[in-house]
Amino acid sequence: MVFQPVVPLTGYGGWKFLQDTYSTQLQTYSDAPQIQNDREYLLEKLSQPMAVEDFLDDRRLMRITMTAYDLVGEEWKRGFVDKVLEEVNDPESTFLARLNNPEYTAFAEGLRPVNGNINLSEEALTQIADDFETISFRVAVGDVDDTMRLSLNYQSKVVDLVGVGNSDETILFRMLGSVPVRSVLETSLGLPTEFSQLDLDKQADILKEQLQSKFGITDLNDLTSLDNIDNVLKRFHAINSINQGPSISSPGATALAILNPSFGLGSTASQNLFLAGLG
Repeated sequence: MVFQPVVPLTGYGGWKFLQDTYSTQLQTYSDAPQIQNDREYLLEKLSQPMAVEDFLDDRRLMRITMTAYDLVGEEWKRGFVDKVLEEVNDPESTFLARLNNPEYTAFAEGLRPVNGNINLSEEALTQIADDFETISFRVAVGDVDDTMRLSLNYQSKVVDLVGVGNSDETILFRMLGSVPVRSVLETSLGLPTEFSQLDLDKQADILKEQLQSKFGITDLNDLTSLDNIDNVLKRFHAINSINQGPSISSPGATALAILNPSFGLGSTASQNLFLAGLG
């Protein structure tokens, strides 16, 4: 039986507990026989060159490998995965750029076939196995509380998306293309549902303006600082808790009432008016 992560509290308190116990819980989860069996299967199968066709025909191997790249459940898209692995070797292809999916890009580049074979170094294979354990744990955390999985993903992915020396435009489009990062930012910035219906360039402009307005972030590279990651997630959990409407007797309700004014949360109506003014 796989260990079930423990998150005894909701909201920011639960997030801090998860952070404090993360290493211990991840190790306990990873030691479970089911996880170790999948890890060993991955290491055995990909320790030597494997034809792309054989990889695509091995649904278990695809599940484990794609989980490592946070593409959980995508192993059923055999034809699409085949195209991704084919397009990554075409220098003139714009397929992955147009797809704007950081996870699929990392997957394609990580497994990049050579002469029809997937051939991974020992170091790369070990990293995939480690990532499989980490992402599997995040999925298990999400089964307990999905806001905690989003938080873990944001914490990890925002660093990768910002990267080094990237332009603001590149960073903004990458964040908009990442489901967990986008979800956390939309909530923490109080963006209304209509935001996603705007032109992508307009979304990028609004996202940049709101990051400066709410968090004082003028240089998007500063998103990766520990303080800014914590500030974004603190606001994310506060707004999410308020949106779920805790009763006055709910744990943390008093704290939320105190946090509310300091975060300057507006009503849905005011958010809609704000968006309309940007059009």
